[in-house]
Amino acid sequence: MTSPISTSESSRRSLLKAGAAGLGMLAMPAIVRAQSTKLRIGFWPVAAGLPFFAAIEKGYFKEAGLDVEPLKFAGAQQVMEAMLAGRSDGSANGTGSANLAIGEIAQPGLFKIFCTNPSNAKFVLDEFITGKDSPIKTMADLKGKKVASGPGIQNMTLAKTMLERAGATGVSVSELPIGQHIASLVAGQVDACYTLEPTGTIGRMNGTTRVIEAGVVAKYILGDPMAPWHGGAASLTTEYIKKNPEVAKKFIAAYARGVELVRSKPEDARPYMKGYTAIEGPLTAEVPLASYMLYNEFTPAALGYFQKFYDLFTEKGIFEKKVPVEPLLYKA
Repeated sequence: MTSPISTSESSRRSLLKAGAAGLGMLAMPAIVRAQSTKLRIGFWPVAAGLPFFAAIEKGYFKEAGLDVEPLKFAGAQQVMEAMLAGRSDGSANGTGSANLAIGEIAQPGLFKIFCTNPSNAKFVLDEFITGKDSPIKTMADLKGKKVASGPGIQNMTLAKTMLERAGATGVSVSELPIGQHIASLVAGQVDACYTLEPTGTIGRMNGTTRVIEAGVVAKYILGDPMAPWHGGAASLTTEYIKKNPEVAKKFIAAYARGVELVRSKPEDARPYMKGYTAIEGPLTAEVPLASYMLYNEFTPAALGYFQKFYDLFTEKGIFEKKVPVEPLLYKA
C-alpha cells in the first residue's frame, strides 16, 4: 500500500512550487513583468490633458509595456481625492496644481509632479468670458455683477482674487461646472464666467460668447501676462514610484513622448482630444493649446512663479501652511 504524503512533505512541496514560480517571474524579461503592473491615471476633460490622451491613442504606453487605465473625473478635486484614497496612481495634465497641494497637506509625501502645463497670454487656458452682446468690456466692468467660476477651490480662489485685483468689487461669485458656463450666459443667469478652454473657443465659434480677457492668472496673480502659470500638473503618487520605480520611469518617458508630439506636431495631436473631452470636429483645430514643462526643464524663474502661485493659497488661508514646490518635483 502506498503511504499517504505527510503534511510536512506536502507543505514542503507547496513551498518548492511557489519558489519555482517566483524564480520564473524573476527570469521573465523586465518589460513582460511591467505589463502586469497597471497604472490608473485620473484626468478631467480639459484640453491641457492632450499629451496623456495622445500617448494613449498613439500607443506610446503600450510600446513601453505599460497597462495604463485612464480614469475620468468631473473635476480636479476628485482626481486628487482618488489619489488620496488609493484609487488612482496619478494625475494627467490639467489637474489643478493647488488641488494636488491640498492632498499633499492632508497626506505629506503624497505625490511627485513630473510635468506641468503652464499657460499665459500666449498659451491660453484661463479666461473671463461674457455674452456676445454684453456691454461688459473690461474686468473692472464686472463690479457688482454675477460671475460663475469653474468648480473647485483652485478656480474659486483664483476668480475672487483676480476680480479684486482688477478693481471689480462687490461681485457675487458662484461655482458652476465648466460645461454649463456658456448656457448660463445665454440664459442670463450670470453676467460673466471665469472659465478654462475650450469654453471660450466654443462660445466664439457658435456666436454666443466673447472673451473679456485671457491669460488672467499670469497677469493678476503672477504680475506678468507672459509669466508661466503652472495651474495644472501630471503626477504619480510617491507610493507607486517607490513600489515600481522602473515602471514609473517608463511611464514618464512615454508620457514625455506625448508632450513632444504636442510640441512638434500639434496638428497631429489635436484630434486625440476627441473622446476624452467635449472637443471634436472643427473645434479641435481652433482650441488654444497649453505649454508643457517636464520635471527636468524647470528653471529657477519657473520655480519662482510656481511658488508664487502656491503662496497665494497660503495667504488666503486655503493652505494651512506654506507648501514648497521644489520638493514636490519628480527626481529621476
